[in-house]
Amino acid sequence: MDLALIAAIAIAAGILIYIVLDGFDLGVGILFPFAPDDRSRDMMMNSVAPVWDGNETWLILGGGGLLVFFPLAYSIVLPAFYMPIMSLLFALIFRGVAFEFRHSAHTSQHIWDKAFFWGSLIAAFSQGVLVGALVQGITVVDGRFAGGMFDWLTPFSLLTGLGVVVGYGLQGSTWLVMKTENEMQDWARRAAVMLGGGLLIVLGAVSILTPLLRPAIAERWFGGINILFVAPVPLLTLCFAGLLYYGLFTKREVMPFIASIALFVLAFAGLGISLFPHIVPPSVTIWDAAAPPSSMIFALIGVAITLPMVLGYTVYAYSVFKGKVSAEGGYAKH
Repeated sequence: MDLALIAAIAIAAGILIYIVLDGFDLGVGILFPFAPDDRSRDMMMNSVAPVWDGNETWLILGGGGLLVFFPLAYSIVLPAFYMPIMSLLFALIFRGVAFEFRHSAHTSQHIWDKAFFWGSLIAAFSQGVLVGALVQGITVVDGRFAGGMFDWLTPFSLLTGLGVVVGYGLQGSTWLVMKTENEMQDWARRAAVMLGGGLLIVLGAVSILTPLLRPAIAERWFGGINILFVAPVPLLTLCFAGLLYYGLFTKREVMPFIASIALFVLAFAGLGISLFPHIVPPSVTIWDAAAPPSSMIFALIGVAITLPMVLGYTVYAYSVFKGKVSAEGGYAKH
């Protein structure tokens, strides 16, 4: 059995589930200050209050799994991306505190409103910057990070950071289309129309620039017969973009949310196509960075036990809190 490949698939699955689940509740936070009124903001927070902390569980599989399964990659990535990783973690902390404090705050409610917005925005932007910096590649010498403190800060990484912010905003707006009614739903639908256009523009720009970063990426997408195998990714992206706008303009409630998730899944697939088998581009593969087989077997047994449990309570939580949300109850201010 190829333990490194199995572990890489497990980590990739955890990260993808995190992007799908936490993406929309970060998107709700990004849209938070632009809501029509305080009642709408209560409704927005209540729509994600029962599930936001469970969504972030999947981030642990990505970060913790990297340490356990691929310690060499972890030792390279952490110093290379120390600043955006710490920005991400602090943003998630302040955002979580805002959930707990806002509902009982009186004179300081505006502070926790800002913490919720900025925490969501910085977390989303940091994730996008990390993706862009990883695609660009990391300078590695003798198995160690040999670059500078700000190697991650480039126009391309800023573009991918913007793309994730816009994409999460789209997910958040389509989530609100599905979870709210009347004026709030109309506002969310208008936001989704604008954010969908912005996401497609950024996706187009990133798709053009990514093959220009390294010849190996260009060869992966356009070399010989490869183009036949990877062509479904951009074609399906166009199809789901069409479904997104069809669902918005025909006032469907579930279709836009599914389409926005599909766009992220396809973007993640494109990332995998560009980088595989490198876990630290452009020089360290998943096999180079893998832990000893005994360690990987032990950790994979733990994943096999805990992963179904996490999936189970995630599905249960969403089934309990399905349906429309109101401004009363939950984290609403009383």
